[in-house]
Amino acid sequence: MTMGAAVSAAMDRSGRNDPLARHAVRLDIEAFNAEYCHALDDGGLQRWPEFFTEDGFYTITGKENFDVDLPVGLVYCEGKGMLKDRAFAIQNTAMFAPRYLRHHLSNTRIIGEDGDIIRATTNFLLLETLQDELTTRLQQAGVYHDEFQRQPDGRLLLRRRVCVYENLLVPTALVLPV
Repeated sequence: MTMGAAVSAAMDRSGRNDPLARHAVRLDIEAFNAEYCHALDDGGLQRWPEFFTEDGFYTITGKENFDVDLPVGLVYCEGKGMLKDRAFAIQNTAMFAPRYLRHHLSNTRIIGEDGDIIRATTNFLLLETLQDELTTRLQQAGVYHDEFQRQPDGRLLLRRRVCVYENLLVPTALVLPV
């Protein structure tokens, strides 16, 4: 039995308010996010769509739009097909200055659970270094608003990730996923 399946079983037996079960779920999400960021930070863009369910949704939007429930964003992908298309386009057709990204995540909170769906938020900082510049700059600061779906084998996949950046402007063209 995987850790995720054990946690799900423990939660079913002991209830949603069991602090140990909630802690284990938070740890599962933090481990998921560490792998997600590792893939993006270390150039594994082709792996990015595999973090989502087949009908997964992904967007990057400003806080002003998010707060008034406007769907306008910098990136908008519905379904794994669009995620794969975006990854392919970035790797094979887009032209942009080479850059390095580093994600820093903190303060993961479980917002709610309903069956195999877990809603959570995680703060993020995205640092960017262009290869031809000497300094690293803050590219974005914000919050992931996530819906994870626990798979039958215990793994988590993103059903929905809304990346809400709080800086007024994004300092360079947003090319890569957050």
